[in-house]
Amino acid sequence: MTSIWRFLIGPPLRAREVAKEQINPPEGLSALSLDALTSVAYGPEAILAVLVVAGAGALHLVLPVTVAIVVLLGLLVFSYRQVIDAYPGGGGAYAVSRANLGPAASRVAGASLIVDYTLTVAVSIAAGVGALTSAFPALGSFTVPICLGILAVITLLNLRGLGEAARAFLLPTMVFIAGLLAILAIGLLHPLAPGLARRGPPPHGTLTVGALLVLKAFSAGCSALTGVEAIANGVPLFRPPRTVQAKRTEMLLGVILGVMLLGLAVLADRWRIAPRSHQTVLSQVMAAAIGQNWAFYAMSITITLVLALAANTSFGGMPVLASLLARDSYLPRLFSLRDDRQVFASGIVTLAIMAAALLVAVQGNTLSLIPLYAIGVFTGFTLSQAGMVVHWWRTRPTRWRHRAIINGVGACATAVATIIFLITKFTAGAWIVVLAIPSLITLFVRIHRYYQRAGRALGLGAVPGRPQSRPTVVVVPVTGISRLTEHAIAQALSISPQVIAVTVVINDPRRAHELQDEWRHWNPGAPLRVLQTEFASAARPIVKFVNELYDSRDEQIIVLIPVLRPEKLRYSALHNHLDLVITTELRNHPNIILARVPMPLTLHG
Repeated sequence: MTSIWRFLIGPPLRAREVAKEQINPPEGLSALSLDALTSVAYGPEAILAVLVVAGAGALHLVLPVTVAIVVLLGLLVFSYRQVIDAYPGGGGAYAVSRANLGPAASRVAGASLIVDYTLTVAVSIAAGVGALTSAFPALGSFTVPICLGILAVITLLNLRGLGEAARAFLLPTMVFIAGLLAILAIGLLHPLAPGLARRGPPPHGTLTVGALLVLKAFSAGCSALTGVEAIANGVPLFRPPRTVQAKRTEMLLGVILGVMLLGLAVLADRWRIAPRSHQTVLSQVMAAAIGQNWAFYAMSITITLVLALAANTSFGGMPVLASLLARDSYLPRLFSLRDDRQVFASGIVTLAIMAAALLVAVQGNTLSLIPLYAIGVFTGFTLSQAGMVVHWWRTRPTRWRHRAIINGVGACATAVATIIFLITKFTAGAWIVVLAIPSLITLFVRIHRYYQRAGRALGLGAVPGRPQSRPTVVVVPVTGISRLTEHAIAQALSISPQVIAVTVVINDPRRAHELQDEWRHWNPGAPLRVLQTEFASAARPIVKFVNELYDSRDEQIIVLIPVLRPEKLRYSALHNHLDLVITTELRNHPNIILARVPMPLTLHG
């Protein structure tokens, strides 16, 4: 099993080899920006799905709504470029809030981003598989297994290292960007575009669209902005100079995404495209622009692939965020440790488990997830921008007022958007997020309090007293005389000269006498205590003996349990597991040290 796992995730990396896993701007697009880039597959559709409720005459509002979203995108891109400069250690909204708004705000930011990262993985994979099952309806009944299979592949690639995942996803990312931009250019400029038709007069009812409906369309379309923050969260993942590389990637993302959103909105408005149950809005635009030919199907497959791979954005940002939360004692310290591939494996695996549970819960249905989307990330947007205003006010570098105004406008815009989300999406499922974020904050607080109490109990920060040595007696449970017993007694004698071997005989005085004679004849240098019992449990008499020994003697007691390690894992079930029973009985004893002494068992013949 170990060799298979090592084959899947690769050999260990030395600390100096971590540069192999660092990324440049093009790789940053594939590793940290696919979520935002591929949101063009569902952002415009979400806008039209809301507008169509008011009738076909309201569909023309897709363009002004999209323009508003792109303006907000520009504000966010410039704001997060400033976050990258000010906080190159990563963490994005969490780091900014912690430094400028205090612990409470930082916990809100951290919880919001965790919710968003989990939803990003689930939405991206579900959308990709949804596109696949739309093209191949026969796969519809396998939606959940396909979702989980894609999630497993992405998880393994990230356990190998973000650089490996970025390079693996780079080609489909570039094909997606170049292909979609080419299709939009054909639709916008080419006079022979198959779908180019002269727009007729708007249908009746256009002017009766209410403000609330427009706001709902705006909030739905803002799902296209999730992922904009991931680059600022993952600055440490870039090659030096990290801030320069990260800022270039952020700008590339903003330009490409803005062009795609505006292009799709113009074409959707020009060709009066409306949502269909059997074909996505993006697919309709592509078919109208280039026709349903080989290029259309090739691009459809590419979109399906990159939609699923967009989950990688969260795998780049969430482990870094979790490591910062763990460093601040809001998550278990395990999340701050890198594994031998120099990645935060605990964060990667935890994110995969949460996303898998969510995908199973909604049966891979994208529409069930969309109402939950964007609230968490826009909460983070708001806190990040507000925190940056405080940061500029405190530090007051050159042109600080100009920078503060940009962040202030961004904070106000994203705060308004967050309120709109809560109002318009609450009954559609957003209430789940409203409950999830406070629940996570409560978890952070409880973990933090535990670490504080543990620190006081351990005397962290204070100089402890001088260590005092104590004589030690080692108890070795044995089942008879064998090489395993010899191995265990030898290890025990290397710890202390006071060693007591103990064995249990169930209601058989003759066997007890024979064991004593065999032991005296062997004379291993340690006495044997034979415990007789009328019960079936061999562990209980040993535990009782150890407790009596502890009560009657002043020495430190170590229970050293011999354990066989067969050469093949499947043979383990063929041996008794007395060690597990004894350990279970004694593990809560505060003053007894438990240890296992393994001996490899190699079979010949």
